Amino acid sequence: MAEQVMAAIDGSKFSEGVCDAAAWASLALGAPLTFLHVNDNHVPPEERNLSGNLRAGARERLLEELSQLDEQRAKVAQEQGRLMLQAASERAIEDGVAEPGTRQRNGTLVETLEELQSDMRLLVIGKRGEGAEHDGDHLGSNLERVVRTLHRPILMVPDAFKTPETVMLAFDGSKTTRKGVEMLAKSPLFAGIPVHVVIVGAETGDHRSQLDWALKTLRDRHAGDGRLRPLTYPPPAGRQHHHRDAAPRQRSDSAAALIFFRAGPALRGAPAFLR
Repeated sequence: MAEQVMAAIDGSKFSEGVCDAAAWASLALGAPLTFLHVNDNHVPPEERNLSGNLRAGARERLLEELSQLDEQRAKVAQEQGRLMLQAASERAIEDGVAEPGTRQRNGTLVETLEELQSDMRLLVIGKRGEGAEHDGDHLGSNLERVVRTLHRPILMVPDAFKTPETVMLAFDGSKTTRKGVEMLAKSPLFAGIPVHVVIVGAETGDHRSQLDWALKTLRDRHAGDGRLRPLTYPPPAGRQHHHRDAAPRQRSDSAAALIFFRAGPALRGAPAFLR
């Protein structure tokens, strides 16, 4: 199967934003779009204490009824998933995607995405799932596990999606972020959008040379076509490395922040794109 934009949706409030972001990414990349819904059958059931004073026959009948109830719940969940996928597909068509695909799987989200990642060019996912919608500004536990497990670019949508008007790239000169710059330079996803390359730390010759490399890499790739307009925010004099106040204070609701990271003992081959 051709590499595609894959969007993971559920019943959370973030799903509409995921649909819109996935449609935008699909059109920008010229890649097929597939919506994925996973029915998690590994959710532990409620504790059932059947010891009581029930006789053996009564316990067996109760267990049978509980089994039938679980089966009914599974059918309802599958139908809910089908309707979610149908709604997502219709929304993407309204956004201009010709033929979005849909997939429904049983299992856990992380394991399912890991199994399907060879089909992905980009994963689009919400900030949190339906079980953690009201957890303030925290990232969902599934999202963290997905980022640490997958070797594909990830676009995280915090809420309603707006087409990015600027891109901010967190850069520190490491092997991971250099690979991120090269990926950004090659990708049409942010074509024509100004790029702010940010390094946090004291104004040193080493930091300046790292920034110059990043900007040159972006400019060389897109020279003359206006697809990327790299800009630089050098850190204020005297700031210490990783001081959060050294970063630009301006924030836009239509900005995309790109963070490339190292997870575990091995270098992950993919960045996380955080809008």
